[in-house]
Amino acid sequence: MNIVLIGFMGSGKTTFGQWLADKQAMNLVDTDEFIEALEGRSVKEIFAMEGEGYFRSLETETLKMLLGRSDQDPERKKMLKESSVISVGGGLPMTPENQPMLQELGKIVFLAASKEELVRRLSNDTSRPLLAGHDLAQRIEELIALRNDTYEDLCDIIVETDGKSMNDLWKEIFDEFAKA
Repeated sequence: MNIVLIGFMGSGKTTFGQWLADKQAMNLVDTDEFIEALEGRSVKEIFAMEGEGYFRSLETETLKMLLGRSDQDPERKKMLKESSVISVGGGLPMTPENQPMLQELGKIVFLAASKEELVRRLSNDTSRPLLAGHDLAQRIEELIALRNDTYEDLCDIIVETDGKSMNDLWKEIFDEFAKA
């Protein structure tokens, strides 16, 4: 089974994804890291040089590559190995074309964090283009309002991350999927 981690930036997708992949001997795919390797530059640089639209098209292409449907890489079959953790950027689920592909990739876990916790986690992070130049708390609140309904509609399980250890998060996910 593959586990797809969605949620707001700073919710713990990358950190928990790495921990889970290591603990469960699973393959890890972080879509932002994959795009950075493909492009040879950071997400921040891609946004600055090409704009958000270009970056969002790269996210869609990444999902196609993972599923073996990429026109850009026809030689490569399905890249994704079974038993993978896929951590996706916070905006990736917002593109309607991406939503069925995410569901096809695996069980979707929405890692949710409170606005206060996100402000704390992101207060010194300068790598997030959608937060740059804004009042951090206000911008997080605006983006959460735009994104949370989509995250909730798309996911198989919601896990609140505030104050929980990695083991707590895994136990909650494991217990929920064991019921199914």
